[in-house]
Amino acid sequence: MKAIRAQGAGGQNVNKVATAIQLRFDIAASPSLSEALRKRLLASGDQRISAEGVLVIKSQESRSQERNRQAALRRLVDLLRGADRQQKPRIPTKPGRKAKARRLDTKSRRGELKKSRQKIRDD
Repeated sequence: MKAIRAQGAGGQNVNKVATAIQLRFDIAASPSLSEALRKRLLASGDQRISAEGVLVIKSQESRSQERNRQAALRRLVDLLRGADRQQKPRIPTKPGRKAKARRLDTKSRRGELKKSRQKIRDD
């Protein structure tokens, strides 16, 4: 964790005090992460993860450095917990008989409507 100056409005406090927190977490070299979780995090495509596998979280919501530190840690924990949950695989289903009939009925009605709009030709 590193204290940096926050961006945006805030008067003299912004220019003098480094209240924002930049948390850097090396996913690729972390011994506390399982291999599966590490792979999932690196493959997630999150823009906060660099090419070297370092996650950078910046927190500057509060004027207090301690609250920003807690917010950054909370975000890191949320990200790790979210990546730890595996999504259930989707089981593809087929449309039922009624759904197929309804679709074909709608198609034929639409076709009839378009046919009724055409000019009548003499052959």
